[in-house]
Amino acid sequence: MSGTSFIGNASATNSLPSMFPAGSAPPLSPRSSSGSPRIMKHKAGPSSLGSSLKLVNEPVKELIPQFYFQNGRPPPNKLKERCLFRVNQFFYGHMNGLQINEFKLVTKEICKLPSFLSTSLFRKIDVDCTGIVTRDAFVNFWINGNILTKDIGTQIYTVLKQPDLKYLVQDDFKPMLRELLATHPGLEFLQSTPEFQERYAETVIYRIFFYVNRSGNGHLTLRELKLSNLIAAMQYADEEEDINRVLRYFSYEHFYVMYCKFWELDTDHDFLIDKENLIRYGNHALTYRIVDRVFSQVPRKFTSKVEGKMGYADFVYFILSEEDKSSDPSIEYWFKCIDIDGNGVITRNEMQFFYEEQLHRMECMTQEPVLFEDILCQIVDMIHPEDERCFTQNDLKGNKLSASVFNILFNLNKFMAFETRDPFLIRQERENPNLTEWDRFAHREYIRLSMEEDAEDGSADVWDESLEAPF
Repeated sequence: MSGTSFIGNASATNSLPSMFPAGSAPPLSPRSSSGSPRIMKHKAGPSSLGSSLKLVNEPVKELIPQFYFQNGRPPPNKLKERCLFRVNQFFYGHMNGLQINEFKLVTKEICKLPSFLSTSLFRKIDVDCTGIVTRDAFVNFWINGNILTKDIGTQIYTVLKQPDLKYLVQDDFKPMLRELLATHPGLEFLQSTPEFQERYAETVIYRIFFYVNRSGNGHLTLRELKLSNLIAAMQYADEEEDINRVLRYFSYEHFYVMYCKFWELDTDHDFLIDKENLIRYGNHALTYRIVDRVFSQVPRKFTSKVEGKMGYADFVYFILSEEDKSSDPSIEYWFKCIDIDGNGVITRNEMQFFYEEQLHRMECMTQEPVLFEDILCQIVDMIHPEDERCFTQNDLKGNKLSASVFNILFNLNKFMAFETRDPFLIRQERENPNLTEWDRFAHREYIRLSMEEDAEDGSADVWDESLEAPF
């Protein structure tokens, strides 16, 4: 066989028999009925190859524990027993089940969920709308349905979500907000004004979707919920009696400021505002060009069905973006406004287009104008973009000075304030680094609006109780 290449003949299957003398070809691997040689039984005996390796008479079958459960991992026996013990305690004496007004302790003590999710959880279990949840029905849903072992984000998502959807919509939060308004001591004063209860609930939901629904499509996913601080805010709201201390989403003061700001601009009180109304915002702080972009609905489609009009929900998105331009949703909002051609980058020419109006306004106010070339150098030094010829959203996100870039381009009042910063305000920011620009703005405006209302009434009212800030 000298000079014969095994490699050269490997691809020719018909030539295999010729490679071995007659009757000396190795046997093919034996196959079991399942087609796998791994579980074949071998007879004990010496190796025909004369190998000194020890033969295994019977291969050991490895038992792999179940690792996938279609409806989630079932609870361990000890956890299940503890939970059943608690369930029996709460349902003791209620053989026919619990009514909705008796279910709150089950939600809070057994499920460890915020108490104002009680109505949503009750209705999730009471699918036939009997008005009663029995012990067995609760156990079947919470324990046997393996909700008990899920993380709290998945539990809340499961309780709020409609069965036929794979995401949360705004209506899913309404039962939660109705119960919060009915039971939270910090919102008790609103029970005599149901119209403002509804506005408060709407505003909280708009804030949730502004910050949490990062895709902006109105479909809030489980991933978005888990990545947000909403769950922590819900837990805090359930424990804190002063709702104004819950700065994320639930603060009544924040709602009050947003609603009053909208009402000030809505001169005919039809609950809609147009371009001329919005141009008055912040003492005419914004340029006409940026207001045109907002009303072109480039940053966000209006929910208002009236042509050329912005509704309250649209205004909430606007004011949250305007008063804290450093948050990711705000950066995305204003970036789309400045990115005129929509190619995902802001160029020199696009920035110059918006700054031209700022320059003109400075000249009209006899302010010393700052040329665009100087401003552009300043912006580059502030942001340090990867490519100095343009700016991306990634360049701006995470940069504390990104808000100032937008103010330079279209908010003259804030641009001037940035150029002549008050040392007292700087010290306040350093003392309370966890407060956002929106938190500071809302607190200042709430005090101002409260004092104005007191002056009009000529006497102290309910707002005075909230003037002490949680800062």
